Amino acid sequence: MKIDKRIIPLAIGGLGIGTTEFTIMGLLPDIAKSLQISIPEAGHLISAYAFGVVVGAPLLIGYSVKFPPKKVLMALMIIFTVFNALSAIAPDYNTMMIIRFLSGLPHGAFFGVGTVVATRMAAKGKEAFYISLMFTGLTIANLAMVPLVTYIGHTFHWRWYFAIVGVIGLFALGFLKLWLPILETNQDTHFMDELKFLKKKQAWLVLMITAIGFGGLFTWFSYITPLMTVVSGIKENQMAYVMILAGAGMVVGNLVGGYLSDRLNPEKTCVLLLFLMMISLAGVFFLSDYQNISLMLTFICGALSMSVSAPINIMMMKAAPKSEMMAAAFMQAAFNCANAMGAFLGGIPLENGYSFNYPSLVGVGMTLIGLVIAFRYKQQYSSESPNQKEVIKECISCDK
Repeated sequence: MKIDKRIIPLAIGGLGIGTTEFTIMGLLPDIAKSLQISIPEAGHLISAYAFGVVVGAPLLIGYSVKFPPKKVLMALMIIFTVFNALSAIAPDYNTMMIIRFLSGLPHGAFFGVGTVVATRMAAKGKEAFYISLMFTGLTIANLAMVPLVTYIGHTFHWRWYFAIVGVIGLFALGFLKLWLPILETNQDTHFMDELKFLKKKQAWLVLMITAIGFGGLFTWFSYITPLMTVVSGIKENQMAYVMILAGAGMVVGNLVGGYLSDRLNPEKTCVLLLFLMMISLAGVFFLSDYQNISLMLTFICGALSMSVSAPINIMMMKAAPKSEMMAAAFMQAAFNCANAMGAFLGGIPLENGYSFNYPSLVGVGMTLIGLVIAFRYKQQYSSESPNQKEVIKECISCDK
């Protein structure tokens, strides 16, 4: 099948974003040792980036909706590239915290604008396929780039990780310039129009499910390196293979989540997958001492981390049919709230002297809360929702 080259710049941008967001989990001990801080303190760098996503997504989308999407995407990638490159030379912990926050600002806005651009470039009936092509970069990042860059960071120095992300950003910027078409913008819309979907309780429930439910998995993923090396007995130089295993799980989970969402309705799929998340995190807490079981759980948790993506985004499309760009940005913000809360709350038992399997116990509680909210959402909105495919068709064809 021939791939439309116009979508490739968005995929490369996703590759860079996925690499910078997820590689840091595997290099926390290296960063902590170099900057002379504890591993939980290093985990706050994850939270700083995620907080930048949360702040930047609505603000940058809100104030850029009147500009041509191509120029907006290029500006966002410039910000992303500059601050990731600066992360490679940050001299101390406090400076790194500030730079990581600034690096996160364009993340959610890039995916928000990119989602709408992908649908506009697609032929009728191919919109969802084009969106999936954009997120292919994020999937490849988890499968290939994250373990590769983790290995480079362990073998040479963790600062090479940020330098590599900067290079990917330059490639993305070049391909955006060369291959992304110039698309019209809507001069009639403004910030407050884009935010009207937030008046709906339905939208807030979806955001809460994402922020809290996903946060449970980030309690596990944020501290995966010390968990696997200290508790499960994996050698540090083998962590790249562990990250490949997690990345393979994400690829499989993404496909399975989409398949289930098509066969069931998205609300039922979301409830089912959150329940499985809770069980798998409990398994991490109780069974990580057993190396083979721990590796199996790494694949399962990786799969579950991506499996909810399809159904939860469909649920948000139902809640915000005329504000898809801002809604997509808010979903990225909610996802990174999950990232920040997972890293922060998961670090609390570590700061109090508990073992590295205890963050997953915190994750069980967070996922349980997300499950309760998802079940409530299902009861209130599932039965009254029209046919899923018609909703998607209506949402993605909305004229901004």
